[in-house]
Amino acid sequence: MASTRCLLLVFVVCSLILTAAPVFAQNRPIQLALVTPIQIFPENYSISGIRLNLLYGSNVSVTGLDVGLVNHTTTGKFKGLQYGLVGLSDSDFAGWQDCFVNITNKKFEGFQYGFVNYADYMSGFQLGLVNYAKKAKGLQIGLVNIIRQGGQFPVFPIVNWSF
Repeated sequence: MASTRCLLLVFVVCSLILTAAPVFAQNRPIQLALVTPIQIFPENYSISGIRLNLLYGSNVSVTGLDVGLVNHTTTGKFKGLQYGLVGLSDSDFAGWQDCFVNITNKKFEGFQYGFVNYADYMSGFQLGLVNYAKKAKGLQIGLVNIIRQGGQFPVFPIVNWSF
Protein backbone atom coordinates (compact mmCIF):
# COMPACT_ATOMS: atom_id res chain seq x y z
CA MET A 1 0.00 0.00 0.00
CA ALA A 2 2.77 2.43 0.94
CA SER A 3 4.76 1.54 -2.19
CA THR A 4 1.67 2.24 -4.33
CA ARG A 5 1.30 5.68 -2.75
CA CYS A 6 5.00 6.35 -3.17
CA LEU A 7 4.83 5.27 -6.83
CA LEU A 8 1.75 7.46 -7.38
CA LEU A 9 3.52 10.43 -5.75
CA VAL A 10 6.58 9.94 -7.97
CA PHE A 11 4.32 9.74 -11.03
CA VAL A 12 2.47 12.95 -10.09
CA VAL A 13 5.71 14.86 -9.39
CA CYS A 14 7.28 13.68 -12.66
CA SER A 15 4.14 14.60 -14.58
CA LEU A 16 4.14 18.10 -13.09
CA ILE A 17 7.82 18.58 -13.90
CA LEU A 18 7.41 17.35 -17.47
CA THR A 19 4.35 19.50 -18.16
CA ALA A 20 5.96 22.56 -16.57
CA ALA A 21 9.29 22.14 -18.41
CA PRO A 22 8.13 23.87 -21.61
CA VAL A 23 6.95 26.86 -19.54
CA PHE A 24 10.32 27.12 -17.78
CA ALA A 25 12.12 26.64 -21.08
CA GLN A 26 10.61 29.91 -22.36
CA ASN A 27 11.95 31.89 -19.37
CA ARG A 28 15.62 32.93 -19.31
CA PRO A 29 17.65 34.75 -16.60
CA ILE A 30 19.69 37.01 -18.89
CA GLN A 31 19.32 38.56 -22.33
CA LEU A 32 21.83 40.47 -24.45
CA ALA A 33 20.52 42.10 -27.62
CA LEU A 34 22.25 44.12 -30.31
CA VAL A 35 19.06 44.61 -32.30
CA THR A 36 16.15 42.17 -32.51
CA PRO A 37 16.52 39.45 -33.89
CA ILE A 38 20.28 39.56 -33.14
CA GLN A 39 19.98 38.63 -29.47
CA ILE A 40 20.81 35.62 -27.31
CA PHE A 41 17.21 34.41 -26.99
CA PRO A 42 14.41 34.97 -29.53
CA GLU A 43 11.71 37.57 -29.06
CA ASN A 44 9.13 34.99 -27.90
CA TYR A 45 11.08 34.24 -24.68
CA SER A 46 10.45 35.82 -21.29
CA ILE A 47 13.35 37.22 -19.30
CA SER A 48 13.52 37.03 -15.50
CA GLY A 49 16.70 38.71 -14.39
CA ILE A 50 18.67 41.17 -16.50
CA ARG A 51 18.12 42.30 -20.09
CA LEU A 52 20.76 44.46 -21.81
CA ASN A 53 19.73 46.04 -25.12
CA LEU A 54 22.63 47.67 -26.93
CA LEU A 55 20.40 49.15 -29.66
CA TYR A 56 16.95 47.49 -29.57
CA GLY A 57 15.75 44.48 -27.66
CA SER A 58 12.31 42.90 -27.67
CA ASN A 59 10.90 40.06 -25.57
CA VAL A 60 7.46 38.83 -24.53
CA SER A 61 7.90 39.85 -20.89
CA VAL A 62 10.61 41.01 -18.52
CA THR A 63 10.89 40.70 -14.76
CA GLY A 64 13.89 42.43 -13.22
CA LEU A 65 16.32 44.99 -14.65
CA ASP A 66 15.98 46.24 -18.24
CA VAL A 67 18.71 48.55 -19.60
CA GLY A 68 19.33 49.79 -23.14
CA LEU A 69 18.64 52.30 -25.86
CA VAL A 70 15.23 50.88 -26.85
CA ASN A 71 13.60 48.39 -24.47
CA HIS A 72 10.47 46.70 -25.84
CA THR A 73 8.15 44.29 -24.03
CA THR A 74 5.41 42.83 -26.23
CA THR A 75 2.48 40.71 -24.96
CA GLY A 76 3.53 39.90 -21.40
CA LYS A 77 3.78 42.07 -18.33
CA PHE A 78 6.89 44.02 -17.34
CA LYS A 79 7.79 43.97 -13.63
CA GLY A 80 10.84 45.78 -12.38
CA LEU A 81 13.14 48.65 -13.25
CA GLN A 82 13.68 49.96 -16.79
CA TYR A 83 16.39 52.47 -17.87
CA GLY A 84 17.10 53.70 -21.38
CA LEU A 85 16.33 56.09 -24.18
CA VAL A 86 12.92 54.57 -25.04
CA GLY A 87 10.90 52.22 -22.85
CA LEU A 88 8.03 50.61 -24.73
CA SER A 89 5.58 48.20 -23.14
CA ASP A 90 2.71 46.94 -25.30
CA SER A 91 1.15 45.34 -22.25
CA ASP A 92 1.00 46.05 -18.50
CA PHE A 93 3.92 47.58 -16.60
CA ALA A 94 4.56 47.46 -12.84
CA GLY A 95 7.58 49.18 -11.39
CA TRP A 96 9.85 52.10 -12.28
CA GLN A 97 10.16 53.25 -15.90
CA ASP A 98 13.05 55.73 -16.27
CA CYS A 99 13.65 56.54 -19.95
CA PHE A 100 13.74 59.67 -22.10
CA VAL A 101 10.41 58.47 -23.59
CA ASN A 102 8.21 56.05 -21.62
CA ILE A 103 5.26 54.38 -23.35
CA THR A 104 2.95 51.86 -21.72
CA ASN A 105 0.06 50.88 -23.98
CA LYS A 106 -2.00 49.25 -21.22
CA LYS A 107 -1.99 49.56 -17.42
CA PHE A 108 0.96 51.29 -15.74
CA GLU A 109 1.49 50.90 -11.99
CA GLY A 110 4.40 52.68 -10.36
CA PHE A 111 6.70 55.57 -11.22
CA GLN A 112 7.38 57.00 -14.70
CA TYR A 113 10.27 59.44 -15.01
CA GLY A 114 11.20 60.94 -18.37
CA PHE A 115 10.74 63.83 -20.76
CA VAL A 116 7.61 62.21 -22.22
CA ASN A 117 5.48 59.74 -20.25
CA TYR A 118 2.46 57.94 -21.76
CA ALA A 119 0.13 55.35 -20.28
CA ASP A 120 -3.33 54.10 -21.23
CA TYR A 121 -4.14 53.75 -17.54
CA MET A 122 -1.75 55.15 -14.94
CA SER A 123 -1.84 54.22 -11.27
CA GLY A 124 0.99 55.97 -9.49
CA PHE A 125 3.22 58.91 -10.35
CA GLN A 126 4.42 60.52 -13.60
CA LEU A 127 7.25 63.07 -13.51
CA GLY A 128 8.30 64.60 -16.82
CA LEU A 129 8.08 67.44 -19.30
CA VAL A 130 4.88 66.00 -20.85
CA ASN A 131 2.73 63.47 -18.99
CA TYR A 132 -0.25 61.75 -20.63
CA ALA A 133 -2.73 59.20 -19.33
CA LYS A 134 -6.07 58.22 -20.84
CA LYS A 135 -7.25 57.35 -17.32
CA ALA A 136 -5.37 57.81 -14.09
CA LYS A 137 -5.32 57.23 -10.38
CA GLY A 138 -2.37 59.19 -9.16
CA LEU A 139 -0.28 62.32 -9.61
CA GLN A 140 1.39 63.99 -12.60
CA ILE A 141 4.06 66.70 -12.27
CA GLY A 142 5.43 68.38 -15.40
CA LEU A 143 5.13 71.25 -17.85
CA VAL A 144 2.05 69.68 -19.53
CA ASN A 145 -0.10 67.14 -17.71
CA ILE A 146 -2.99 65.41 -19.48
CA ILE A 147 -5.56 63.03 -18.02
CA ARG A 148 -8.23 62.43 -20.69
CA GLN A 149 -10.88 60.84 -18.45
CA GLY A 150 -11.48 61.43 -14.76
CA GLY A 151 -8.61 63.78 -14.00
CA GLN A 152 -8.93 66.90 -11.89
CA PHE A 153 -8.37 68.78 -15.18
CA PRO A 154 -8.18 67.39 -18.74
CA VAL A 155 -4.98 69.40 -19.34
CA PHE A 156 -3.09 71.36 -16.74
CA PRO A 157 0.42 72.80 -16.29
CA ILE A 158 2.72 71.90 -13.39
CA VAL A 159 0.47 69.36 -11.64
CA ASN A 160 -2.60 67.21 -12.34
CA TRP A 161 -4.17 64.36 -10.37
CA SER A 162 -6.97 61.86 -10.08
CA PHE A 163 -7.75 59.90 -6.93
